[in-house]
Amino acid sequence: MEKKLKHLEFIQQAINRMASNLFLLKGWTVTLITAMFALAARESKDLYFAVAYFPTLMFWLLDGYFLSQERRFRSLYDHVIKLDESAIDFSMDTEPFKVTPPRNKWFHALFSSTLLIYYGVLMAAMTTVWWLVR
Repeated sequence: MEKKLKHLEFIQQAINRMASNLFLLKGWTVTLITAMFALAARESKDLYFAVAYFPTLMFWLLDGYFLSQERRFRSLYDHVIKLDESAIDFSMDTEPFKVTPPRNKWFHALFSSTLLIYYGVLMAAMTTVWWLVR
């Protein structure tokens, strides 16, 4: 049982890193967008507003990637729980869980309800502020 617990601990650490990356990306997104909008308001240039959409899209793509990775590690965790102690090999390979279940795919994670709400509201707020400033 000790090997299984240690393997699960390794997987949980990877899951925690992915969750931490998701949190950091959201923080950087808001910080960067706020800075771009402050600069745009100060300089009165629409270009800064438009440029702010690019990093938002890039962070959304990265967020989707890390969420898909986190889901794969969760699938690996569930798989290891079911393994017999003698079958534990400490593998951290998530490749078998890349396609199944479908929610582990990057594209599916990209359009998960949490990311859609977060980035959808963020882009709607950006558009509203841009429109009000103009």
